[in-house]
Amino acid sequence: MKITYYGHAALGIKVGGKHLIVDPFISGNPLAEHIDINELKADYILLTHAHGDHVLDVEAIAKRTGAVIVSNAEIAGYYEAKGFQSHPMNHGGSWNFDFGKVKYVNAIHSSSFPDGSNGGNPGGFVIEGEHKNIYIAGDTALTMDMKLIPMRTKLDLAIFPIGDNFTMDIEDAIIAADFVQCDKILGYHYDTFGYIKIDQKEAIQKFFNKGKDLMLLEIGENIEL
Repeated sequence: MKITYYGHAALGIKVGGKHLIVDPFISGNPLAEHIDINELKADYILLTHAHGDHVLDVEAIAKRTGAVIVSNAEIAGYYEAKGFQSHPMNHGGSWNFDFGKVKYVNAIHSSSFPDGSNGGNPGGFVIEGEHKNIYIAGDTALTMDMKLIPMRTKLDLAIFPIGDNFTMDIEDAIIAADFVQCDKILGYHYDTFGYIKIDQKEAIQKFFNKGKDLMLLEIGENIEL
């Protein structure tokens, strides 16, 4: 499983011979201006919620690639009405795709499209594929529901928002790592704009002090599990 960071909360995941894009807000992010969305491969687009800083490039990528949009029922229906392929999910449900298993799990946040349409309830994803398991938390506060995840799935990596203001901060993300019983963390949703600027060295040190590894990738950088 190969995971590429495209800035903000956008990720590329190569797993089971398929290419997944998560929450593609790329073309509107000045920090990611060197990433060309027209070069990205996508068989599936996974969306945690409907905010503009997570769905900006969905239609452009899906139109070019024919990718299936995977999200909650409201988001899936929104894009299906526009002629895109979609797969609807809801909290607690899972589905075996051709690249692995995906479970849609709870997140505490809000969710509406930039045009005001209903974006349903926000969520996160637990993805199991190639004998590796990851948790993409999406935009969320710290929640006790995270404790449910390791009861079903042993994680190899947890991906947490760490920018504060709109989501968890560093300290809450450390607690979240304990809740999901995973000490290998990839941070995202930070530094894109003023409200979510962090001190990266301090963040890494705080995780290290608790015996955890926080990875903060450069935009375009990737890791392999």
